[in-house]
Amino acid sequence: MDKVISISLGEIVLKGLNRKYFENKLIDNIKRALKGLGDYKIYKEQGKIYIEGLENAEQTAINRLTKIFGIIYVSPCIRTSTDLEDIKKASITLLNEKIKEEGIITFKVNTTRSDKRYPLISPEVSRIVGGAILDKIDNVKVDVISPKINLYIDIKENAYVYIDKFKSRGGLPIGTNGKGLLLLSGGIDSPVAGYMMAKRGVEIDCLHFHSYPFTSQRAEEKVLKLAEELSIYTGPLKVYSINLLNIQKAINENCPEDQMTILSRRFMMRIGERIAQDIKYDCLITGENLGQVASQTIESINVIEKAVNMTILRPLIGFDKTDIVKMAIDIETYETSILPFEDCCTVFLPKHPLTRPKLKEILKAEESLEIENLIDDALKNKIVRQIK
Repeated sequence: MDKVISISLGEIVLKGLNRKYFENKLIDNIKRALKGLGDYKIYKEQGKIYIEGLENAEQTAINRLTKIFGIIYVSPCIRTSTDLEDIKKASITLLNEKIKEEGIITFKVNTTRSDKRYPLISPEVSRIVGGAILDKIDNVKVDVISPKINLYIDIKENAYVYIDKFKSRGGLPIGTNGKGLLLLSGGIDSPVAGYMMAKRGVEIDCLHFHSYPFTSQRAEEKVLKLAEELSIYTGPLKVYSINLLNIQKAINENCPEDQMTILSRRFMMRIGERIAQDIKYDCLITGENLGQVASQTIESINVIEKAVNMTILRPLIGFDKTDIVKMAIDIETYETSILPFEDCCTVFLPKHPLTRPKLKEILKAEESLEIENLIDDALKNKIVRQIK
């Protein structure tokens, strides 16, 4: 009997002829996540991925695996032969461990038989193994309706016996759906937006705007901390840091006050597009949520996105704020997001920001700005940081 870790796949199982590509991407992500845990072997067997050789780092490995997209469950297993006596021994071993932890328990045996050549059908295996458990272990009884413990037996080339199923994140493996550049602010929404697109297989890097020295170094450090927290799910990522202050000054000096927010956002999109074209990102990603602030009305969103030609993904557009907060708490970015450090959007903030801008009026205002020169100057001074 050997200890292994079983990985149950999510949407990947629906991918047909492309399934191998998704599985290989997932295995690459698993190897990245398990770096530093020693020598191990990854193999596939009839619809699942297994890892052997991590007995001494099992819990650490499970904690990391449950944060990888493309996985729905992670289970520590006993791998044994398909001989019924070996399956009984493995089952009794696991149940005994649970009794030591929890005392008297009720249980149910659940068998799946991927290898249809196996001489016994699944209910027969469950019945025979359940009987062996009752013979060998005191203080247990069968409950097929609401057992405290479910014992699982998967019969394949080998047999796998397990109890615990640790829920993972689902979704698709990182890197299977292109690359996106996330506009990462210091707020609650944008890290959640990045998480959601990473869950759909998008490889993420981040673009952050600041207005130093009008905004503080602490505000910049807060965003880098959010990027670190996001990288737990996305893997290593880059953060492009751009000082928007000179652009904001030019807008403040030359354009109507109430247009500041809209014009600033249009510049952010243009700068994002320029970086995306240079580095080959497929889309921009924002944390915009319809109606939340002045720049997120339908009219504002329409005018802002007209500044660029590339795709802008807004995964939070229809979410209630309370749902976004719940997700931020779940992925553990919320506490960092609510730290009270200002971001660039607070600089030259208009008293009454425009909520229903007209594209014609915005274009007219931009005639007074040297748009390309302002963008070039901002990009010359960009800072790129690698987050691991």
